[in-house]
Amino acid sequence: MVIPRDRVAQLPRTFTHHGLRRLAVLEAVRGSYDQAKEAIDRSCGKVLGKRQAEQLVVAAAADIDAFYQHKIPLPSTAATALILQADSKGIVMRPEALRPATLKAHQRNRRALRTRLVPGEKPHRKRMATLACVFDADPAPRRPHDVIAPPEGRSLLRSPRPGPKAHHKWLTASLIHPPEHVIAAAFDQAQARDRDHLRDWVVLVDGARHQLELMLDVVHVAEYVWGAAHCFHKPGLPEAEAWVAAHLTTILHGQAARAATEIATQADQAGLHGTRREGADACVRYLTGHLDHLRYDTALAAGWPIATGPIEGACRHLIGDRLDITGSRWGLTGAEAVLKLRALIDNGDFDAYWALHLAREHNRLYPPDQHNYKLTA
Repeated sequence: MVIPRDRVAQLPRTFTHHGLRRLAVLEAVRGSYDQAKEAIDRSCGKVLGKRQAEQLVVAAAADIDAFYQHKIPLPSTAATALILQADSKGIVMRPEALRPATLKAHQRNRRALRTRLVPGEKPHRKRMATLACVFDADPAPRRPHDVIAPPEGRSLLRSPRPGPKAHHKWLTASLIHPPEHVIAAAFDQAQARDRDHLRDWVVLVDGARHQLELMLDVVHVAEYVWGAAHCFHKPGLPEAEAWVAAHLTTILHGQAARAATEIATQADQAGLHGTRREGADACVRYLTGHLDHLRYDTALAAGWPIATGPIEGACRHLIGDRLDITGSRWGLTGAEAVLKLRALIDNGDFDAYWALHLAREHNRLYPPDQHNYKLTA
């Protein structure tokens, strides 16, 4: 039932007024719900319970997708590169919020020890969230030795050239939608920024299978090279670091096939077999299998980024600092709401979104009729 005076007064659906709802949402997505309740108690007294705060956060995220469907970003100059990055990170969930395959593995799981996991054992408690970001970056041409110090060390005559800096960054993330949906949203954002494709588009990923059509993060590649290095040198020795630097420099010159051949040849000459050779073989397979995605010479000459630092930082900030708090386990709707709201706030869009959210909520609660009531500013 709609009461006319409620409509005129623009009362919300619950007894929680708009100012308290806004405060609850901002505090709850910044820290734990217990911390949010303590902050609200200090400011307003004991007016809100923890469960109410959780419900307000879920309700507050209801219009985020609609908000970004109608928000058109301003285009940048053609001289600025357009960078897209994507990554994934797991969030510990309650059993009912796991994907079916993960839940099945969780239910089948029989731990070898009661008090800890043995090496290689997984508890199957996480659901993967996909994150993507789009940003502008002015070209910053570099050479391989600006990225990797040569085995004999850097010369003091010249400082390394700095890499490109991210600006106008936009983030999106989801636990519910598949990776393809999140990456498509990032491409929609890029398309809106450069409708005529006048700029260079650079897409960097960490190597997940659904992302392998694109350029690979050089840090991800370096992990394979380090794995190969430990087949020839003990961990922690300077010789291992020099070995890695030499082969990464070759890869950064756009000669990944040559690096793979040299590693395989060295393994043959050293007579490595079985487990002693696994790291070298894995590196060779990885390099030879992704040659089309390792054109770092082209990227460095053009001044493009070759590592996924911004999206890695987003994973730590959006998920690690809030959703990965020690001891937390999440329901699906609550985790999705917090994740989207944190991305919205990081994009600097919260104030604009909140105005749209209140207007849409008012229209849902009080559908327009012949009286033509509207939400005031």
